[in-house]
This record gives sequence, structure tokens and C-alpha cells, in this order.
Amino acid sequence: MFRLNGRPDLARRRPSLPMFLLFLAFLFVIGPHAASAAELILGNGTPIRVFFSPRGGAVAGIVQAVAGARSEILVQAHSLLSPSITRSLLDARERGVQVSVILDKSERQEGMTPAVQLANAGVPVFLDGMHAAANDRVIVIDGRTVITGSLNFTTVSDEMNGENLLIINSPELASLYSENWKTHRAHSDPY
Repeated sequence: MFRLNGRPDLARRRPSLPMFLLFLAFLFVIGPHAASAAELILGNGTPIRVFFSPRGGAVAGIVQAVAGARSEILVQAHSLLSPSITRSLLDARERGVQVSVILDKSERQEGMTPAVQLANAGVPVFLDGMHAAANDRVIVIDGRTVITGSLNFTTVSDEMNGENLLIINSPELASLYSENWKTHRAHSDPY
């Protein structure tokens, strides 16, 4: 006989009908979202730069990657409070690179915020209010480079927090992130 924790009566118990129905309802609610990950196998020659903070040079890595942009930069972030990253995006715009930014709805603030600076310079800035928090940290450059990780695009995150950042040169991965950016852009409001 099967025993559970030494008690044979627990092994014979069946879930009650209400608990079973609750379980089925849970499965129905999460439905196709439960396993909607894209699978991508990066080749052995895929360049990946890895940064750790605090003071691990992550923001400098972002600025360097943005400086190399030729045609397009897509930013998707909860917030953008790093003067260095903001300046690098403005510099890219001045070089003729098409820069577009999606931020969390909480970034609608008074004053000369980075979002306002970008919008005033002609950079399309959008606020994603569809979610409890638009908590992304992604930059896609020229449809070939993806920057992502736990690092918020803030000075504090780079200088004081324990964070990580990856800069991955993969057109396949960039395509997935670009499509996700477009999905979020579709339901975001102009700043």
C-alpha cells in the first residue's frame, strides 16, 4: 500500500469537485500564455558581451553600442533616467538614426525628464499603459543587436545595484525583440 507521510488515508484521498473545477479554471485562464516562449538556438559564432554592475561598465557598453547604430534604435524600458544613455540616443538621432522609445506609463512626469528631452528632439516616445508595469529593459539596434538584462537604464542601477546586461549580436534574436516592440507600440500612447 502507498503511504504518504506515513498516513495511508492521505494516499486514498481524491481532490474534491470544487478544487478540481478551480484547477480547470486556472488552466483555462492561463491557456496559451503558459508556454508561449520562442525557441532560438544561437550559433557558436554569436558574439555576446556580458556586463555586471555595480560599476561594471554596463552603461558605457550601451553607449558604445548605440554610437555604432546606423539606421534604427528601438528602446523598450520601464524608465530611462541615465543621462549618458539619453545623450547617446539624442546623438544617434542627430546622426540620422531613427530612434523610437517605449516607456512605462509612470514616466509621464513634469519637468525636463529624459522622455521630454527625447520627444522635444523629435524622437517618437510612447507610454505603455496596458500592463501593471511595462518592466522591459531592451534596446534593439539596426535589426541585429539586442541589449537586455536586469539593468534599468538609470545611473543608480549602473553604479549602485547588482545588475547584469547582455549585448547580443544576433539578427534572429533582434527580429523577435523587434516584433515584440511593435506589439507593445501598437497599444502604447504617444507622449
